[in-house]
Amino acid sequence: MSAPAASALTLHWSPRSPFVRKVMIAAHELGIADRLTRVRNVVALHRPNDVVMAFNPLSKLPTLVVDRDGGQEVLYDSHVICSYLDARFGPGRLVPEALDDRMTALRQEALGDGVMELLLLRLFEGLRPEAARSAELLSSLHRKLRRSLEVMEQDLPSLARRSFDLGHLTIGVALSYLDFRFPGESWHEAHPALKRWHDGFSGRPSVQATVPFDDV
Repeated sequence: MSAPAASALTLHWSPRSPFVRKVMIAAHELGIADRLTRVRNVVALHRPNDVVMAFNPLSKLPTLVVDRDGGQEVLYDSHVICSYLDARFGPGRLVPEALDDRMTALRQEALGDGVMELLLLRLFEGLRPEAARSAELLSSLHRKLRRSLEVMEQDLPSLARRSFDLGHLTIGVALSYLDFRFPGESWHEAHPALKRWHDGFSGRPSVQATVPFDDV
């Protein structure tokens, strides 16, 4: 099998975004992180970023621009980007080829992505003036998070059975983002087995190389 043709890979990114971290961990796992040219951008729901919107009309991170054959291909959404990187640089490494394992991995990815989305909603709601916050919304997000953690812990046998894939990656990033943005959350005590699994995830070189931080 011949090596993939060389091309420039530009990632519009932020060190705070869990979805960007997901892509960066995938790149490290596939051994191509040094091929990504990272462009720092800030995006917000209330303030579209014109630089990002030139490539991604949704003004979201991550956005990957692939320059090759005299043209550009633009990919957005962390699932799409991770799937592209896996297919191009390590077929089957992160997206299992066997149907049952692939469906399980993708379901776990969807759960992890959903948790990251609800954590972002919780973060944004917490930034609103206290009088404008929705107690009903915050209660709903909290209930969904609690149930999601229960399902993640129930999935531990499945995670242990498979080699590291996109399901492990996304569940791990979601838990890490929970710790990053809401360090006072008491999920560790309620889910000790999940905490032990996450400790092992956190020790991977790809995870240690992508620790999130606030820079602006």
